Amino acid sequence: MPPPQSRSSKKNLSSSLNLSTQLKLHFKQFFHLSFYKDLLINPKKSIYIMSGLFILEIFLNIFIIKKTNYTEIDWKAYMQEVEGVVNGTYDYYKLKGDTGPLVYPAGFVYIYLILYYITNFGQNIRLAQYLFTGLYLIMITAVFYIYNRNAKVPPYAYIFMCLLAYRIHSIFVLRLFNDPIAMTFLYISIVFLLRRQWTLGCILYSLAVSIKMNILLMAPALFIILLLSIGFRDTVKNIFYCALLQFIFALPFLLSNPTAYIIRSFDLGRQFFYIWTVNWRLIPEHIFLNRYFHLTLLSTHLVILLYVCRYQWLKNIKTLDDLLNYHKNHHLSDDVIITLMFYANFIGICFCRSLHYQFYVWYYHMLYHLLWSTNSKAIVNLLILGLIEFSWNTYPSTVMSSLILHLCHGYVLFKLLTTLRMESNVRKIEKKLK
Repeated sequence: MPPPQSRSSKKNLSSSLNLSTQLKLHFKQFFHLSFYKDLLINPKKSIYIMSGLFILEIFLNIFIIKKTNYTEIDWKAYMQEVEGVVNGTYDYYKLKGDTGPLVYPAGFVYIYLILYYITNFGQNIRLAQYLFTGLYLIMITAVFYIYNRNAKVPPYAYIFMCLLAYRIHSIFVLRLFNDPIAMTFLYISIVFLLRRQWTLGCILYSLAVSIKMNILLMAPALFIILLLSIGFRDTVKNIFYCALLQFIFALPFLLSNPTAYIIRSFDLGRQFFYIWTVNWRLIPEHIFLNRYFHLTLLSTHLVILLYVCRYQWLKNIKTLDDLLNYHKNHHLSDDVIITLMFYANFIGICFCRSLHYQFYVWYYHMLYHLLWSTNSKAIVNLLILGLIEFSWNTYPSTVMSSLILHLCHGYVLFKLLTTLRMESNVRKIEKKLK
């Protein structure tokens, strides 16, 4: 008579059978069409598509660098501008390159000064292109983190985001503009905001501003996010950190000629060239250059921003006391943080005095979240994205390409104003109960 099996051996046999059954079921799902359909449409499974696209992006960027000629636009001018600093010039009135004077804040100087030395005084263009490939991969990782954390956009949309972004890849690895650097720091700052590391997120945001001023378009949204999340006192403290970083970066230039630095690096009235405009080709040049036209755009921008702020972002807040004490009773959802930052930026884009080709990177990766935050159908969203891509890839811009771009922007803005959907904030009492 065989000895009776011990309880532990029965347990081991049962667990191994369960594991075997689970492996078989897991393997069988690869033969079902529903599994692949779920991978493409279920936002909670976006990580699989994102991982594959990230690997593909490595080879795609290398292929672009090897097969497409580099186009010199601003790199040489950037190097000439920072070379002036290397030679001991800190007066912004005297720092210039072939394309004109230095018009970016001090963070730009330090970043391109590093690139100046790494690339053998700006001569090793190929090395610079590979450095920007690394920058692109960092940026897309941050973008994927933001989208995966929020789980709103279907995974198939990321295939379009990466593989159809002809202009975006060009801006990064074939043009070497400063816009991608600023946007990379911006997306990383949003990552830390989502992780509720407010001070680090604000410092990175300020760093992005120090590279290019367009990041300020999101300043109103950041202020509201901080106020609703950490209260007025800590908000002021973090704004102080942002300002302190700007001051530290600017100090050598302020000591040399403070007026020159302030006027040149944060010149809100700088005139743009009509030849490069993407969005306003549909109007005559004399209107494009008219100051009243600029003031009209600015006024419209501010009116819509104030309306959105009061009647969408703060619609449930009735009094000043509610606003100042909101952080004590609620946690902002990830969706709210992302939407406010992207929405504020998009409003600014709609009413820009001029959009140049490299400015596409300012909002390209945000469009997917914004469109899928409305009740717009997926097929319409893809059509809008395709038309916007067409507009930005039309060179030189035409009346038709500018008109299409404005119509698409108008559609997105109208949908955001009328059908915006954001995940509700969580009351702190409810969170404790969970």
